[in-house]
Amino acid sequence: MTVLLRLSLAILAALAVSGCQLLSLGVTEEFDLEPPDRFPEVIGVQLVSVDDRVYDVVVSISSPYDSPERYADGWRVLTADGQVLGVHTLAHDHANEQPFTRTQRGLVVPDDVAEVTIEGRDLANGFGGGTLLVTVPR
Repeated sequence: MTVLLRLSLAILAALAVSGCQLLSLGVTEEFDLEPPDRFPEVIGVQLVSVDDRVYDVVVSISSPYDSPERYADGWRVLTADGQVLGVHTLAHDHANEQPFTRTQRGLVVPDDVAEVTIEGRDLANGFGGGTLLVTVPR
């Protein structure tokens, strides 16, 4: 046993005998072991009114692109209760263009919807990552 290990064990034993409590380091907590860049992040959204309750949705995404088999391949527009108003699919990766901005045209938003959430999608991992909540212009 190394000197450092013996010293550490001696200190722990002394603390235990003296009734001292060790600081909790959160070792027993569960951790999300997924890489933090598993999903794309929606970093910008603009709703452009083109008709009564019809909008073009301009979305900027930062993608953790790492291969043609895994990249941001779209987004969806959701109401507060999770109703999907629209899905936009991207046909190819944007490896040399990060972040990137694309437009979804002609999204119809019901009269009773005041805000929408835009959520990105990764080709390999599906929907998730950073979303943005946007107020629907009147």
